[in-house]
Amino acid sequence: MAEKLKVLKGTKDILPQDIDMWHFLEEKANEVFSKYGFKEIRTPIIEVTELFSRGVGDTTDIVNKEMYTFEKSDRSITLRPENTAGVVRSYIENNMSRLSSPVKLWYHGPMFRYERPQAGRQRQFHQVGVEMFGIKDPTADAEVILTAVNYLKALGLNDLDVEINSLGCPKCRNEFKDRLKEVLKPYLNELCEDCQNRYEKNPLRLLDCKVESCKEIFEKPEVQAVIKSDFICEECASHYTELKLYLEKMGVKYTENKLLVRGLDYYNRTVFEIKSNNLGSQNAVAGGGRYDNLVEQLGGEPTPAIGFAMGMERLISLLPQKTSKKLDAYVVSNFQTDAFVLTEELRSQGLEVEFDLTNKKFTKQLEKASKVAKYAIILGEDEILKHQVSIKNLEEGKQITVDRENCVKMLEL
Repeated sequence: MAEKLKVLKGTKDILPQDIDMWHFLEEKANEVFSKYGFKEIRTPIIEVTELFSRGVGDTTDIVNKEMYTFEKSDRSITLRPENTAGVVRSYIENNMSRLSSPVKLWYHGPMFRYERPQAGRQRQFHQVGVEMFGIKDPTADAEVILTAVNYLKALGLNDLDVEINSLGCPKCRNEFKDRLKEVLKPYLNELCEDCQNRYEKNPLRLLDCKVESCKEIFEKPEVQAVIKSDFICEECASHYTELKLYLEKMGVKYTENKLLVRGLDYYNRTVFEIKSNNLGSQNAVAGGGRYDNLVEQLGGEPTPAIGFAMGMERLISLLPQKTSKKLDAYVVSNFQTDAFVLTEELRSQGLEVEFDLTNKKFTKQLEKASKVAKYAIILGEDEILKHQVSIKNLEEGKQITVDRENCVKMLEL
């Protein structure tokens, strides 16, 4: 016997008994995002590697450690580790800037990162997210955050914490980076290897470190004084103040987190995370922010933009499991040809119906019907002769016999 092949480590099959939950997330995304004017976009799973090294940033862990990259016909190709860069590439390539602003897009699909698999984190994982192009005002920031909050609420996640921060613009952020490097210089040898690399290449990412020894250094009074300083310029501060005002007017409760920087290089000004307290433990379920320079960085015209992404596996882990949807009806009969014809009639009228393809005993068919369907439609010899069917409500046990043409309207679906 040939050796059984197994799914790759860090990937999972989505099985039929689980698919209803995935459909639920996708349908709610379409429903909620459409209310805010977002249109669905689907970009390729593979892109040129340069898109991510230029877009996501060659100092990030994603580009340095986690991308699936391979050579084909002398071209470096990468499985997408996130979808913002791909959506921006499509926005530029398809001349969407000619459309009236804002251009609002949403997506869902698989992403790929080579990292240690753990609960809620796989090497192939799925994200749902939105991107908005063309609006520099904080109204866009507020609407994107509100879109994320209302999507999560539509899923049933109501106990939410929204954390926000402003990273400022390149000018004021560079001044902050210099001050941060200066105050951390005495502790440089005590920082972890990743932080020592980030110190020169991207010091802002130091604040995103999860290593306890580094976090202790960041808690030192002189470091905290720099972190908590109001370093952003007057224009960025005004933008941030207006955002907070809009969130308050919209009833969105938020907290400010000066350590919130997000893990990607393209963010500027507003960054945010949303955490859920569902099922008793706090989990980050959404993250995003502004990336006003990314469109120009990838070859387009200067275009303000903002978006967010959510891990779908993480969302599913926080939601109660859905029971599999039952068929509308199951035809029970030992007259296979007649059962087949009746099943197709009911399907043509929009019902989800099955019958027994192997013509098992009547009792076995009825037993199967009780497990998979709301109604059993019984087609025996008498029913065939009289052009009737017997309909059994499998939850209540009630049974009636009706003329065949009245079958569908007698089902209380």
